[in-house]
Amino acid sequence: MKRSEIAFSASLVVIDYLMVINAGILSYYMRFWEPIVGVFPVVYNLSFSNFFIWLSIIALLWLLSFALAGLYSMKGNSRAVDEVSKIILSCSTAITILMFIFFFSRNLFESRFIILFGWFFSIILVILGRGFIRFLQRSLYKFGIGIHRVVIIGEGMVAENVIGDLAYDLRSGYKVVTQISNFNEVNEQRIREMKQQDKIDEILVATSNLSSETLERLHNFSYVNHVDLKYVADIFDFPINNFEILNIAGLPIVELKKTKLEGWGRIAKRIFDIIVSSLLIIILFPVFLIIAIAIKLDSPGPLFFVYQRIGKNGKPFTYFKFRSMYKNAHQLKFDPKFLKQQQNLRAGSPMTKFVNDPRITRVGKFIRRFSLDELPELFNVFIGKMSLVGPRPHEIEEVAKYKSYHQRVLSIKPGMTGMAQVSGRSDLSFDEEVRLDIWYMENWSMKLDLMILFKTPWAIIRKRKAD
Repeated sequence: MKRSEIAFSASLVVIDYLMVINAGILSYYMRFWEPIVGVFPVVYNLSFSNFFIWLSIIALLWLLSFALAGLYSMKGNSRAVDEVSKIILSCSTAITILMFIFFFSRNLFESRFIILFGWFFSIILVILGRGFIRFLQRSLYKFGIGIHRVVIIGEGMVAENVIGDLAYDLRSGYKVVTQISNFNEVNEQRIREMKQQDKIDEILVATSNLSSETLERLHNFSYVNHVDLKYVADIFDFPINNFEILNIAGLPIVELKKTKLEGWGRIAKRIFDIIVSSLLIIILFPVFLIIAIAIKLDSPGPLFFVYQRIGKNGKPFTYFKFRSMYKNAHQLKFDPKFLKQQQNLRAGSPMTKFVNDPRITRVGKFIRRFSLDELPELFNVFIGKMSLVGPRPHEIEEVAKYKSYHQRVLSIKPGMTGMAQVSGRSDLSFDEEVRLDIWYMENWSMKLDLMILFKTPWAIIRKRKAD
């Protein structure tokens, strides 16, 4: 998802709100227009200040109606006639709700004239406002701003038609950077280098001659290298859970969705993270203080364990939690002599989990038992490096051992808790955890996040009883 698409979609929200406000103001002054007053005398005294307060609130109903109609999609590829139809339907839905509220309650709003003309003007002004935004967006395409730079994989009639149609329809916002015939090792490295040099954004497969193994390898490549992947028509035959069919320059194109956490889903999750993490930091401050004192009294060393973990898109970030081990004990996990003496429950995976880990302090055992050592992660959530729910963040050395399939979990922010933590099993293998995290990515919803958050305390208690 390009930032320009998010910016333009957000600008639509602002322009829609302003246009609805202006429609209401225009209707208000239209009501006092002399030719209309001569036919329909004004029989009430509604001050503009009171009217504007009501209007500012009512305009939000229009925005809600627009959102439910899908008018804030991050993809700007809808046809003009479809967008206009949705605007008319949404404005009509909003005005119908208002009619039920106000039509028979003159104490709340005394002019049905303003309501009806507000409906008419809102349709006209919203269409004009959105037309201006779309015109601005497509004008910027000519300067390469916000445009999708794409690699075409394929040759023959299908690929040539795709290239020709994209070149002809400049409004699509797509520019073909290069075309390759297949996805072999040489071309894979070539595409990787182009992505690293920020020359491409997407891969578009326009051939049905790729084997299912090659397609799956290409699918994994798109995850690892953070390149959007699209297909012309339905030319894949391996399981894909999330996809969207787009209409670009008249072409039926299938886009594989790495996660539902794109567009407005990502924005909603971020707002939720900020609100909840800030509240929990304030509420749990006394707990932070008690744990800090206990750690300092128990053993010498810093209060926090600070380390580099891998976050979204494989980027490292500074991760911190309450120290639960003796000072410098973390480095022992890289000592071959120490490793030989320990029983690693995660042997054969990138992770380590020792039985009766001797590095853990007395206080550390307690705060780990109730996951209290992870409370400082709330600060990582607040600043945007982590989320409340998501795959657990792993160390740089652990991620270096990931297989291609494992790296899919790096497509979203790591979380304080996740599917694996509330699965009901404490003996999950690393591969099983990854599969749960990928399922979460592909099926995300706010409802799912809330379910995981509510289950987390019970999962901690259940783990405590098992120990």
